[in-house]
Amino acid sequence: MAEPVFPRLTVVGFGLIGGSVARAAKAYGLAGHVTAADNSPAVRTRVRELDVVDAVADSLAEAVAEADAVVLSVPVGESGPVVQAMAPFLKPGVVVSDVGSVKAAVIAAVTPHLPDHASFVPAHPVAGTEFSGPDAGFAELFADRWCILTPYERSTEAGVAAMGRLWQGFGARVETMAPRHHDLVLAITSHVPHLIAYNIVGTAAHLEEVTQSEVMKFSAGGFRDFTRIAASDPTMWRDIFLNNKDAVLEMLGRFSEDLSSLQRMVRFGDGDGLFELFTRTRAIRTGIIAEGQETAAPDFGRRKG
Repeated sequence: MAEPVFPRLTVVGFGLIGGSVARAAKAYGLAGHVTAADNSPAVRTRVRELDVVDAVADSLAEAVAEADAVVLSVPVGESGPVVQAMAPFLKPGVVVSDVGSVKAAVIAAVTPHLPDHASFVPAHPVAGTEFSGPDAGFAELFADRWCILTPYERSTEAGVAAMGRLWQGFGARVETMAPRHHDLVLAITSHVPHLIAYNIVGTAAHLEEVTQSEVMKFSAGGFRDFTRIAASDPTMWRDIFLNNKDAVLEMLGRFSEDLSSLQRMVRFGDGDGLFELFTRTRAIRTGIIAEGQETAAPDFGRRKG
């Protein structure tokens, strides 16, 4: 078991990511004491039943008063108000972090409320499943996945180093990026794909000539994968698009241009152009597998467990 990075860690928000952070901190001995906080009484009750943390706090003041580190696992749109509410109770030297998929907007929302004696180290673990809620988390979620830290002027060197050790202790591979660069990268690798998934599933739902039962019955791999992505938490993704809209709109513009080019290839029978595009994009898929971010094993939706 690893040496604790923080004597006392508080996780605010106990869904998939927050629950996994808390479970991993306990399982790997990375925090001496783990406290959970959530604004839902039902979630707090369930976390107590699960018995995966040392304490469940009924208020933010109680949750953060003795914490050496606080990890926010709330929708990105709530980050500023949550920090504002807990700021008076943060002790000197505390490291505050988050797990949001957007960084520049979160930094802008959090910084005005951050006490001078606190360090904010924004983080984004690039991991997850389509499940949510206090039961969804598991300690191994971050193993061999990336966690991107986006330090800025309110991030102390000690805080960045400690957060890096915490995520490495979870089994994650830690990368550092500038906040706005992170948002641009994630817009194309995560945000726009989710937007496309929501859109295409919605398109299928509105096709009058295809019944809902036929869509479900004959879902091939592509559509089935889109539905998996589109099952993600609506509140989280609403906030992501509202808070990373500049980068998302830039990537959507590029996507629309490329889609128009592809449409012309299909319309005019440009087989050579289609073959060249598909060959180039297939190489990207091969690179993703080579980076350990996916497996090459075939899966036609029949895998169990």
